[in-house]
Amino acid sequence: MSKYVLKKVAAALVSFLVTLVIGFVIFNLMPSDPVRTLTRGRPTSEAQLAQIRVQLGLDDPVWSRFLTFVGDTLRGELGFSWQFQEKVSSLVAERLGPTLLLMGAAAVISIALGLWLGVHSGWRHGSTFDKIASGTSLTLWSVPTFWLGMILLVFFSGIFPSGGMSDPSLPGTGLEHVVDVARHLVLPATTMVLVVFAQYVTVMRSSIIDELGSPYLLTARAKGLTDAEVRRKHAVPNALLPSVTMIFMHLGTLVTGAITVEAVYSWPGLGYLTYEALKIPDLPLLQGTFIIFSASVIIMNLLADVVYRFLDPRVRAQ
Repeated sequence: MSKYVLKKVAAALVSFLVTLVIGFVIFNLMPSDPVRTLTRGRPTSEAQLAQIRVQLGLDDPVWSRFLTFVGDTLRGELGFSWQFQEKVSSLVAERLGPTLLLMGAAAVISIALGLWLGVHSGWRHGSTFDKIASGTSLTLWSVPTFWLGMILLVFFSGIFPSGGMSDPSLPGTGLEHVVDVARHLVLPATTMVLVVFAQYVTVMRSSIIDELGSPYLLTARAKGLTDAEVRRKHAVPNALLPSVTMIFMHLGTLVTGAITVEAVYSWPGLGYLTYEALKIPDLPLLQGTFIIFSASVIIMNLLADVVYRFLDPRVRAQ
């Protein structure tokens, strides 16, 4: 087991290093001029623009900037934001909580709803319930997230808050604050749930259908177990393996998926921070959030591999 984990950790580290190279290249090939964007609306001479480029390190050779970027990352230093004039690590720490709150709420609801619908759709595949659940989930899965978010804003902005995380006129602590944050959370979390839960429905439904003809289910029925007991005690535990793996993998991508939703609802998390950084573009901030997003995906994939080995005896036997 230790050899297996070490092998997966080594592969994850290699993936992370490759991701660093790709991220640096992508952001440094962006055609925008961050210096002109930062000085927009202010009379600035070419000499002053050149001086700012020197201060920001934009005149350094690409290889020098890359080594600095990698060295800072390995030391846990994500650089200094040009736009906010603050350490990127501090900005990330401030915005991480709101993103985890939004993504955590969306993940819990999506997993519970998706798995429940998937189990019942697969168990009664071909039924009216199955057709409605599968058709609805696949339709929502195909809808662009930003478009769905704007539609919900149009129809429900009069009922729920349409932007931000809290009302600044209300106290920042206590039950009133908790209720206020929960009301602000409804629309962005609902948007994420409507797009995400379909993936769990599809995978769980297919897994249940694959298990229906298994001999152990016939044996369970022959023992006198009810249909609900056969489904709950035998079919679902075996069908859960692919879904568990997907859950871990999807938890990593949920953080990256926050960019669109947080931008639509001005939710003050890492996604909205990335959206703000793109306007300049603020390269240190973009690279910092890119590292966080990439690391979350890689870590969750690593956990998925390890957990699957524990859950499935066939993998341990290899």
